[in-house]
Amino acid sequence: MQAIQQVDAEVIVIDNCSTDGSIEYLKKKFTKVKFIVNEKNEGFAKANNTALKQCRSEFILFLNPDTIIPENILENCISFFQQHENAGAVGVKMIDGSGKFLPESKRSFPSPLISFFKLCGLADLFPKSALFNRYALGYLPQNEINEVDVLCGAFIMAKRNVLKNISGFDEAFFMYGEDIDLCYRIQQQGFKIFYLGTETIIHFKGESARKGSLNYVRIFYRAMNVFVKKHYKGSNAGLMIFFLQAGIYLRAALSLIASPFRRLFKNNASKTLAVSAPVLLIGDAASTAEAEMIICKSRSGATIKKTDFTNQKIPLTIEPIEIVLCTGQLSYNESISLVLSTKNNHQFKWHGLHTGSVAGSINKKFTGMIYSLED
Repeated sequence: MQAIQQVDAEVIVIDNCSTDGSIEYLKKKFTKVKFIVNEKNEGFAKANNTALKQCRSEFILFLNPDTIIPENILENCISFFQQHENAGAVGVKMIDGSGKFLPESKRSFPSPLISFFKLCGLADLFPKSALFNRYALGYLPQNEINEVDVLCGAFIMAKRNVLKNISGFDEAFFMYGEDIDLCYRIQQQGFKIFYLGTETIIHFKGESARKGSLNYVRIFYRAMNVFVKKHYKGSNAGLMIFFLQAGIYLRAALSLIASPFRRLFKNNASKTLAVSAPVLLIGDAASTAEAEMIICKSRSGATIKKTDFTNQKIPLTIEPIEIVLCTGQLSYNESISLVLSTKNNHQFKWHGLHTGSVAGSINKKFTGMIYSLED
């Protein structure tokens, strides 16, 4: 909630029929937040539209729950809008829980060839290529401001009047593709889409981490079919469908070949980082003491060390360590900067003072982990 201290903001949380008891837990923690509880999973687009109808602010931020944002990011994004009247929506640089850049932060529209290169895996093999990875705009600098076609739905800030004119997200999209369609229609209204590489957030992606799986490819394929039928006509639509089908069959073959190696790597990485890694707590005395109590409850016998955040550096070590960034006097902005400045293979987690939990994710390919004082 620190990010809204300096702005006049309302916070609306949509619970899309969760079954883990999280909504009851959150309601007790955040009494000033408005919660909307769906009786069934309505999908990303419809859930966001439900909240959008109740928003009264000039600017709307769609934000995924598995994110950490710095205290000043909302002010900076609003300031950008005020300085650029032609801006319809802005997105930011996203990194995962280990500090790796997430290429979906900035994207182009999925032409037939661009979609084929993405689905068949060539975009992953040549991430900096202007030809093979045009979908993720791999050739554009990560840390600069650029006009782009598409932003990631995990963080999109847009003008409310622009969203109203296009009726928000298209609910024909259940999962994936809705952010592409939204950005496309914003541009059709004469507004521009900007990627702010100067602003950084954490996007864990742990619970939606199976993007290498064939199931994800199928879902993405279906979403692109919806997009094609809506925005492509005649022979262009047929060509797009052909490339999409070719891409999914090739990706399926590669997925079957890679599956045994992926499982082996996942098991080894999880054991190395989650079980045997020593723990380094970074923060002030109060926040690290609270985090230590949580860690000891969840990982009996863990080797725990502490360092004050004023050092502004993470001690160099050859072996991977589990680092818990304890935000009390340590700001989220400072904690994200620490992650960006650390090049070693560490696992990061965050502890918010008085939250009673420590949470994080190794990287975008693995599900997240949480330590808690509650059972």
